Amino acid sequence: MGKIILVTGGSRSGKSTFAEKLLEDKDDVLYIATAIVTDKEMEKRVQNHKERRNSKWGTYEGYKELDKVFKEDCHKYIMLECIGTMVTNLMFDKDYDFDTMPQQEITELSESIKSEVEKMILLAKENNKELIIVTNEVGWSLVSEHRLGRIFSDILGNLNQLIGNLSDEVYLVACGLPLKLK
Repeated sequence: MGKIILVTGGSRSGKSTFAEKLLEDKDDVLYIATAIVTDKEMEKRVQNHKERRNSKWGTYEGYKELDKVFKEDCHKYIMLECIGTMVTNLMFDKDYDFDTMPQQEITELSESIKSEVEKMILLAKENNKELIIVTNEVGWSLVSEHRLGRIFSDILGNLNQLIGNLSDEVYLVACGLPLKLK
């Protein structure tokens, strides 16, 4: 059976660097980058991530239907960076009006995202892969005054709990220091 590792933390906590270090002695890695470059600042962030990681690693850039990548890819190790960005992209994949969106649609969106993640984890386990998932910790921030922010926090927070429960190891990174939770 495969192994699932979740790495969570706040913005600029060092979680990505820590997750990459877990794989630093491995060359057989697929790095799944879920970010979409939208401006020069984001382009620089992506470039910094590329320069930091092992040049032998494969890269897949995308955020949806990742189960297809898991089925077709032959790498032993997969690092998904990051679930928070993936959730954001999936939320904006369609032209939702989050201010007036009925609860039923929010539930359906949340369930579809949950299904995407569950498929990946199941395939990683079935195919004996080690999957490291990086996510953002949203539980310590303020509750947003905007409905969109609250919907995002609810979806990601619930997803983080699910992934944490399905993971073999869970790390919280703060100030660049990892704390093993599980």
